[in-house]
Amino acid sequence: MTVRQRLVVLGATGSVGRSTLDVAARHPDKLEVWALSAHRDAAGLLTLCRQFRPEWAVLVEAAAAEQLRQALRTEGLPTRVESGSAALDFIAAAPQADQVMAAIAGSPGLASTLAALQAGKRVLIANKEPLVMAGALMMRAAAASGATVLPIDSEHNAIFQCLPAQARCGAPVPPGIRRVLLTASGGPFRETPLADLAAVTPEQAVRHPNWSMGRKISVDSATMMNKGLELIEAAVLYGLGEAQIEVVIHPESIIHSMVEYDDGSTLAQLGRPDMRTPIAHALAWPQRWESGVEGLDWRQLAQLRFQPADPLRFPALRLAREALRAGGAAPNVFNAANEVAVARFLDGRLAFTAIAGLVERVLEAAGSADLVTGDELEAVLAVDAWARGEAERRLAQDA
Repeated sequence: MTVRQRLVVLGATGSVGRSTLDVAARHPDKLEVWALSAHRDAAGLLTLCRQFRPEWAVLVEAAAAEQLRQALRTEGLPTRVESGSAALDFIAAAPQADQVMAAIAGSPGLASTLAALQAGKRVLIANKEPLVMAGALMMRAAAASGATVLPIDSEHNAIFQCLPAQARCGAPVPPGIRRVLLTASGGPFRETPLADLAAVTPEQAVRHPNWSMGRKISVDSATMMNKGLELIEAAVLYGLGEAQIEVVIHPESIIHSMVEYDDGSTLAQLGRPDMRTPIAHALAWPQRWESGVEGLDWRQLAQLRFQPADPLRFPALRLAREALRAGGAAPNVFNAANEVAVARFLDGRLAFTAIAGLVERVLEAAGSADLVTGDELEAVLAVDAWARGEAERRLAQDA
């Protein structure tokens, strides 16, 4: 009889979290939802607790946790509720947990993802920012504990599927690989006249043409900051040099990435733009489970288009490459400055085209700043705090 794997979903009420639980619900004989977390969405987590009856639920905000605790008590549900970042780390690293879906958006997911890696878990990484902020620390923790790292980003999951069977995240890239090609839809403004981009509103930026995603990642997709972060993530996960990673615009979002080999072969992973496919792949690996996603109808694939990314339209890609080549604290600075810029844009206080400009200015300032060196957690967080402060300071100067 197969023993069910106990699953922890960090960021359960977000789009990736809900897709994960959709897949898990299809395989109750294989997966037990043991713990769930959210930031402040007590109502959303209550609905999930009713459906999955987890042993633990964690909300970062104490008031939201108390609201959930009272609601569960009223309904007679047995889930235990805790709050705060320490509780997140606890469920991520608990001995009872087998698989951890790390889907907390942005830098807030760093500590709990690291806790899961240090505890030797099977970690499904959907939040690319921790790998950008602290890639060396994350991979070192995984190697020391024996944790298994499986990427959930559709692009990095596609690369994983196209690599040789013995390849593992965090290990040296297998010989014979020439380069990887990260595909990108180009977002909602792929063909918008450049002169019109400054007037883009948050409501327009979050309407992605192919994918259903949260607001922050939708903006990142529109600016291609998302692809810049993925470029850095690919280097961390697969031991690739910056020159071995190419970004190509593929508007249909059918090919999710490709791996080109020295013998001239190119392997590609194709599928509908639905996050349940990479999620199911990682949950089941090395097996294959049903995900709820239909296969492609080849009769309807009239064309698959590819084009280079316009550097004038997408300056984020140049900045990401510069950060990757610089190494050290630069990728961390790149991520932090972007998070500040996107938050300001979503609040209506920064122009769409000013997002990349702010990131560039903070990266330039970092080049002459006396930043804390090293890749330990304290140093990573210190650089993150400096970059956020520098971004806010420059925004204040512009006001």
